[in-house]
Formats: sequence, C-alpha cells, structure tokens
Amino acid sequence: MASIDVTVCGAGIFGLSIAWTCATRGARVRVVDPFGAGSGSSGGTVGALAPHVPENWNPKKAFQLESLLMAEGFWHRVEAESGVSAGYARAGRLQPVPDEAGLALARDRGASARALWGDAATWEVIPAADAGAWAPVSPTGWLIRDTLSARLSPRRACAALVAALAVRGIGIDTDMPEHPGVLVWATGWQGLEALSKETGRAAGTGVKGQSVLLRHDVRTGPQIYAGGLHIIPHEDGTVAIGSTSERAFDDPAGTDEQCDALLERAVAVLPVLHGAEEIERWAGVRPRARTRAPMLGRWPDRRDQFIANGGFKIGFGMAPKVAEVMADLVLEGRDGIPDGFRVEDSL
Repeated sequence: MASIDVTVCGAGIFGLSIAWTCATRGARVRVVDPFGAGSGSSGGTVGALAPHVPENWNPKKAFQLESLLMAEGFWHRVEAESGVSAGYARAGRLQPVPDEAGLALARDRGASARALWGDAATWEVIPAADAGAWAPVSPTGWLIRDTLSARLSPRRACAALVAALAVRGIGIDTDMPEHPGVLVWATGWQGLEALSKETGRAAGTGVKGQSVLLRHDVRTGPQIYAGGLHIIPHEDGTVAIGSTSERAFDDPAGTDEQCDALLERAVAVLPVLHGAEEIERWAGVRPRARTRAPMLGRWPDRRDQFIANGGFKIGFGMAPKVAEVMADLVLEGRDGIPDGFRVEDSL
C-alpha cells in the first residue's frame, strides 16, 4: 500500500484508534490535540463494553457485535506493542430480572442471542444464588448473564494507544501541521457543535455524564447493569459507577450531588459496596450524534477530510470497528460504513 499522510484531529478513543490502525497499515500519521490525549470524555472511569440486547437486529447492532468480538485482538496487539495494559477483560455482565414479564423476555432473548451471536457468546438466565457475593439484588431471584460484555480502563486504554503510537515515532502534537495531508476530525462534542454551526443543521450535541470511582477489589468480577446504572470492576482493584445523562449543564467538568445519588443507587443494587472508600468523582461531556449512532465518513464539501464522531456511551466498544472502516475509507477508498452511520445521516 502506498504511504500517505494522515492527520487525525482529536486524541480521544476514536482519534487514537484510527491513528493506530492507519499507522499499522503503513500510513504516515500525525495526531493533533491541543488538550492532550484522553482530555475529554475518553478520560473517564467507567469503561463498560456492553452489547445491545439481541433482538430487533439492525446495522448498528451488527456493527457493534463485530467490534466487541474484535476488541480482544485489538487491545492485545496494542498492549503487546506498547507494553501498557488497557485493562481489557471479557468478564461478562450480570443484570437483575425485575419481574415475571422480564423473566419471560430474558429467556426469549437467550434464544435470540443463540441465533444472532452464534457460538461467539451466550445470553442466559441463572439463579442469583449461583452468581456468588458479587451479584446484584434481584426481585425475582434470577439474573441475566451474558459473556459478550467486556470492560477496560478508559484512561489506561488511551495511554496504551499513545504508547503504541510513540513506539512508531508518533506523538500528540498541539498545533496543526502546515501540510496535514488527509484530515480526520475526531473532535468530540465540540466538533459536533462546530459541524452544526457550519451546516446550519443539528448534527448532534454533548451529553454530560458523572461517575464515581471506589476502592473495592473484585478485579475479575463481571460488570453489573441495573436500572441504567453501570458498575464496573477494574484490574487495579477499583470499581467505577456511572453515569448520569445531562442534556443541560453549565460546568462540563463539574461534579455535584448527582454523584451522591449514583452511590446510593449502587449500594442499593449491590450492598457489598457499602462503606467502600471513594477515590474520585469525574465528569465529562460525551458526543451524541443526532441519530445516536457514530457519525462516520467524508466531511461534506471538503476534499480529503473525514469525520469520526458521536461515540456517546458506546465509543470504546465501537472503536476497533470504527478504526477499521475509517482506515479502509481514508487509505484505500473502500466504504464499509453501514447505513445510519454516515455523516449525511446525522445532517
């Protein structure tokens, strides 16, 4: 493949993953971010890589399934080159079953998972007593367990990508080069706002999220999802709890009493967390494209410029596949972007 110059604007998870994938294919890559790597929502604490429910199948769910199945190989390669752990583990997930109707639905979804996921992963209903001490309270005494869900440490994952890029002589620059070559804009929620302003159409917005990090060592345990709350054990002996979803906010990085509510909900779901030491409270703004799917493809009316944005709550889970299809498009002109993900779909 002919080597070309690619400048990636934005050193969040999409930008770093695209830069890494392009570099492994022989491109001459630069990464530009005036605030440094992982300075936005990619510098958070949660790191849940969780699938959509296995029903009402569509291109978004199929794309996410491919990405989740790619993740182990992607992160192991990054770790091998960088020598830095991303904190990745496919440790699965537990969800409480709230009532009898939910139990019937969960069992139906188990059959759907067998059809849609094949042998790659399972979705099953188990007695809560079989899950041990690290299990959520379940009104029915039943839990959903899936083996597709994984987790990583967002900060460590970004650090691993930065280190892997550095091995190849690629740093994080603060200023745009005079001759950038092909440009990939992966600039988060501010980029969505700038695109909306330029086009006069609402491309997307930022949604603030707050999370809490606790000291509690269950590093090999599954993630817990209950009532919209993610509880994620990490390999360093911490547990992340998140997150809020705030469409209106004044301080993008400020935390408030909503973190107290997260803690209360987490302890109610998982009483074993009562009394765990609080290490950190974090807040950041996630980029949500108008369609809620990632926004990928060419920048309208700009030659040799591309957009990769809108990861929202699933950016880390989507990153391996996003990086692959964007590298295909930028380097080879091959367009594998599914319907609903294209830039024009969000404009």
